[in-house]
Amino acid sequence: MEVIKQVNIIREKMQALRCSGKRIGFVATMGALHEGHLQLLRASAKENDITVCSIFVNPTQFNNPEDYKLYPRTSEQDIALLKTVNCDYLFEPDASEIYTQQTLLQFSFGALEAVMEGEHRPGHFNGVATIVSKLFHYITPHRAYFGQKDLQQVAVVRQLVQALSFDLELICFPTVREQNGLAMSSRNKRLTEEQRQVATNLYKVLQLAAGKLRENSVQSIKQEVAAFLQDTGQIKLEYFEVAHPDTLQPVQNVQEVKEVKEVALCIAAHVGEVRLIDNMLVNLNDA
Repeated sequence: MEVIKQVNIIREKMQALRCSGKRIGFVATMGALHEGHLQLLRASAKENDITVCSIFVNPTQFNNPEDYKLYPRTSEQDIALLKTVNCDYLFEPDASEIYTQQTLLQFSFGALEAVMEGEHRPGHFNGVATIVSKLFHYITPHRAYFGQKDLQQVAVVRQLVQALSFDLELICFPTVREQNGLAMSSRNKRLTEEQRQVATNLYKVLQLAAGKLRENSVQSIKQEVAAFLQDTGQIKLEYFEVAHPDTLQPVQNVQEVKEVKEVALCIAAHVGEVRLIDNMLVNLNDA
């Protein structure tokens, strides 16, 4: 595996590979790799000639400076893991390499960024769109792989790809979970062992909500979710939404989405100082 830190070098390498007919798969990460990332990388290695992973903790998508400062950085461990999944190139630039001047360009995703993560993290998706656009331009992948855990981010990137006509296929893989149900996340590294156990309640409450969709109103389900998490005494709920699976707009009544027969249950909460998100896609025929 070759580690590249300069934009001009990754551009030259990728252009040469494309010109030679190689198909490129790409996984964008912020490091602190886990099985969720490795699932995407294995898929890329299987489906493409070349697999590229980027590791870059992007400052423009953090609206909380302390969160950016504390984000786990485990470069040596990450490189060791990448070598186990047949990754060909790691692009690991410094911020000064990516942002050579102040970024003034602003992205707008309309109603999609006015809810959930967009509502609670102002500017977050502008930062996501900025870095993803840059990476797609540098690497020019044929396929880009993302995880369902960041469901709203995937929707934003899908809209970005369509709006800017990026010539690539966007592939989303299901969330990978610990044996106890906790969604794998780089932020989990900041949890104590006790907090990791507490955090499993996020998945439990999604399962609880999924089982009540057919018989209960959305409002009553929201109340039950809030009460369930409050009873843990250690989880501070930020939001819980029942949303349309494509637009991610809040659903007040599951009958509103009867034609697609699926809803997304999305949650964000703080366990101690660590903010976690999770989601579940629920087929209403099974609920």
